[in-house]
Amino acid sequence: MYKNVREEALRMLERIDKEGAYSHLLLNHVLNEGFISDKDESLLTELVYGTIKRKNTLDYYIDPFIKKGVASLQSWVLQLLRMSVYQFVYLDRVPERAVIHEAVQIAKKKGHKGISGLVNGVLRSMQRNGLPSIDENLSFTKQLALTSSHPAWLLEDWIEAYGKDKAENMAHANLQPPVLSVRVNQVKTNKQDLRRRLEEEGCAIVDGHVSEDALLVTHGNVIATESYKEGLCTIQDESSMLIARFLQPLPGMKVVDACAAPGGKTTHAGELMENEGMIHAFDLHDKKVGLINEQVQRLGLTNVEAKSADARQLTEKLEPKTMDRALVDAPCSGLGVVRRKPELKWQKQRTDLNRLPHIQTAILNEAAELVKPGGRLVYSTCTVRKEENEDVLQAFLEQNPSFIIDEEAKMNLPKKLTDHLEVTEGQLTIFPQDFQSDGFFMAALKKL
Repeated sequence: MYKNVREEALRMLERIDKEGAYSHLLLNHVLNEGFISDKDESLLTELVYGTIKRKNTLDYYIDPFIKKGVASLQSWVLQLLRMSVYQFVYLDRVPERAVIHEAVQIAKKKGHKGISGLVNGVLRSMQRNGLPSIDENLSFTKQLALTSSHPAWLLEDWIEAYGKDKAENMAHANLQPPVLSVRVNQVKTNKQDLRRRLEEEGCAIVDGHVSEDALLVTHGNVIATESYKEGLCTIQDESSMLIARFLQPLPGMKVVDACAAPGGKTTHAGELMENEGMIHAFDLHDKKVGLINEQVQRLGLTNVEAKSADARQLTEKLEPKTMDRALVDAPCSGLGVVRRKPELKWQKQRTDLNRLPHIQTAILNEAAELVKPGGRLVYSTCTVRKEENEDVLQAFLEQNPSFIIDEEAKMNLPKKLTDHLEVTEGQLTIFPQDFQSDGFFMAALKKL
């Protein structure tokens, strides 16, 4: 028997808010359970992602209709109102009367009569009186925080680092639905044949925006295809696909991936090496190492060895100065992937991020010990904070004079990217608005 889609969306929103669950993982789990009808899958996805994305804007709309303000509401009641108002404002195809009816029924089921009356009264007052306008007397940052639904502190940081225009473009880009991209497994097939196979299996496919390894899936369930099961492709964001190309692992090389899970960049490197040589892939947690091994097996790779280890202690696992290539895709704030994981912008606080550069620097220093003279070390993150990117890189170079910027790495990036973006001193930042992909930072270093 199928579950009520709005009740399930409310349950998920509560878990994400209270437990810190990741929206994309939870949504995939719920959809795979099979308790949501096919016709309701897209609505569930829209309700969950949309309500999270627009959280503070929705609260701004709701607050005037609550005598003591939104902070006075029980968590689930506020989530129910947010989800309902999201449908009012952003989903034209859902009749307002249906939204109110469903919300009241859920309130009756979960709470007492007074709560259902409150929900009914708030929504009908909104329907009758309309939504409050955003105050034009607010500062630029506070107005942008409401029009783009981002925390003001985060926008302040972006404005200081990149200016108003770029910060505003990034915030609005984060509200767009993410594009599903797959990476062709060059060991087993080629882009043209993969595209034909996926189209025969019911997927609508277009070329990627920037990566030569990418195809975009605009319709269809790629994970259910035989092509995916046979390891002809893997799901990976286009920006992330550029990292292995930047690293340039060649057949026969010895490579270390210090923070490898879930294995996207590791397996891409394995494919570029044509199953020759060896990649030592590490992650702190055994469960995540299992994810790497699942990918390796499905893709048919034999040149990857995955183990659990603290990336700050890799010289206990490998001999120093023996690696041709080292990749540090460091743990970071993840603020480049907000489009894919909208809850991140609400879960993070500025003070939470202060410890990250210390961890990133420690891992980078350890991986550097493993690189042989003439070898390449790539540092990357999926964030757009200079404190975790350029500042970490600069501090590393000052402390490690045996490393210099590797200008040659630029030659491994797509011309479309280097023509569009400024690639200076072997490093670049990709913003979410650049290619409809994740925000990423990457830098290449050479060991003298």
